[in-house]
Amino acid sequence: MIVWNYTRVHEFIFMGLTSSQDIQIILFVIFLICYLASLIGNILIILLSWINPHLHTPMYLFLSNLSFLDIWFTSSIVPKMLINFLSVNKGISFNGCFTQLFISLGLGGTECYLLLAMAYDRYVAICSPLHYITMMNPVLCIKMAIGSWIGGLVNALIHTVFALELPFCGPNIINHFLCEVPAVLELACTDVSLNKTVIFFCAIFVVMLPGFLILITYGYIISSILNISTSVGRKKAFSTCASHITVVTLFYGTIIFMYMRPGHSHVTNQEKMATLFYTVVTPMLNPFIYTLRNQDVKAALLGRK
Repeated sequence: MIVWNYTRVHEFIFMGLTSSQDIQIILFVIFLICYLASLIGNILIILLSWINPHLHTPMYLFLSNLSFLDIWFTSSIVPKMLINFLSVNKGISFNGCFTQLFISLGLGGTECYLLLAMAYDRYVAICSPLHYITMMNPVLCIKMAIGSWIGGLVNALIHTVFALELPFCGPNIINHFLCEVPAVLELACTDVSLNKTVIFFCAIFVVMLPGFLILITYGYIISSILNISTSVGRKKAFSTCASHITVVTLFYGTIIFMYMRPGHSHVTNQEKMATLFYTVVTPMLNPFIYTLRNQDVKAALLGRK
């Protein structure tokens, strides 16, 4: 057992995305715009779902949770990244690093389970529309939402505890723009095979299993849609699922790329781009995807009943 007295590193330094000061200023402007757009879009979704009675449905309960999650997910990463773009000292304290690691892992895992809950909601709505109200009752929806948060936080706790057991004696330069598990493990002064195994097996339960269940769910959904007799009905059914399919594809694609490679050891520039996509770009795009593809949200935005 490694105890705290042997931890020599008290601060980590981010290598970031680039060493060019001119490019860093450009990136600061770009990511500031992305961050503000993410905050405004997700807050708007939450407010609309809360004040509009027509959006008091299971789908928008989960969507509000997703927007709330995305606000904190991107806020745990982007503000520090923006500060680092403009500062000479790109450091973060040991405690601050592991706090960021825990929050990002917890919210990322929660999103995986929330997307599964949203897929089940669409499955019931399309495959069993006559039983939708009874099957997707408020108690079940709240339990599914709470279960998603618990699952994500447990996943984060496991990774954080295992990482904190490692000695970090130097170097302290993180080849990334945030404290993500693979990048932090590179700095440990001991063998991290157990941690990598934990990452892989946790990813099976947090990423692959929900992703597999979503695929099965949409298999049934597509089968039911194809059995709808009218083209108008098929188009309407597809439109209710299009936004969710888009979000799932964007999020799961990058997460699988990052965490489902047990033999991988070093963080690459491609991994930085993948991380950037699911921590910054996806939270910004989610509100726009649901707004542009969803007639209910557009009607609420325009004040129509």
